[in-house]
Amino acid sequence: MTATEGTTAGRMRGARRRCAKLLVTLGLMAMASSPVLAATKRIASINMCTDQLLIALADPEQIVGLGPYARDPRLSWLATEAERFPALSGEAEDLLVKAPDVVLAGRYGKRATRELLKAQNIPLEEFDVPRTIDEVKAQIRRVGDIAGHPERSDALIATIERSVDHAKAATAHGHRHVLVLSRRGWVSGGDSLISSLLQTVGLANGASALGFDYGGFASLEAIVASRPDLLLVAEDQPRAEDQGKALLLHPAIQQAYPANRRIVVPDQLTICGGPMLPVAIDRLTAAIERIERPQGLAAAERN
Repeated sequence: MTATEGTTAGRMRGARRRCAKLLVTLGLMAMASSPVLAATKRIASINMCTDQLLIALADPEQIVGLGPYARDPRLSWLATEAERFPALSGEAEDLLVKAPDVVLAGRYGKRATRELLKAQNIPLEEFDVPRTIDEVKAQIRRVGDIAGHPERSDALIATIERSVDHAKAATAHGHRHVLVLSRRGWVSGGDSLISSLLQTVGLANGASALGFDYGGFASLEAIVASRPDLLLVAEDQPRAEDQGKALLLHPAIQQAYPANRRIVVPDQLTICGGPMLPVAIDRLTAAIERIERPQGLAAAERN
């Protein structure tokens, strides 16, 4: 393991420990004030984002099962925690056998499954993909209410807001443009959770300089020429496993955006909104503070 890989792994472990501590705190609050009625409600989830909201906001005994991607560490931030619960295929048959009181699903998930559940009169709660932090907060409140634990929702939202306040303090010294770059040159536009996150903490999405309102694929030349202040990527040291990732390792990008101009936020922190959101915001804050620190030291030396 290289020094860089060791540092990245250490940051990941630290972030997971903070997330686990938050989940334990929320769980203790629920144990202290959980109504008996809520403890009897049996809830299933067949959507990766509602899987993680359910883990954070429901009592373990309430969770009938989680969707097929809940345990995938490449996608789910709470993949390890999800291993404690039964795995569902996402098909209606699993759910009909387990007969939960309510099922949480994505609005654009398997239509046949959702229609069959409705035909069998199994209550179904459908969720859109959150594209703003306000939408994330609304979904947190909604799942907390479904599980009967609104106090957990309040605690998680308060944690998000504290992280936002800390981030705003870190970005108060300048309006920085951040280009969110993924494999094959995909640039996230304004209609996305990551863009809302940047805007909320006082940063600007550099996609506008490339003419992308809703995201799109940018050429290598356009990426380098746009010259945003910072680059946001999902991996510290990506490997050229395929042509999609190879673009991120192109010498032109490596030279234009060295480590001191990069923010690393893993995809698992921004695909969904929920208990991982404070971790994502804290990652942004730590990166901005790291980038600002050398400038502050240089100014002090000049004075």
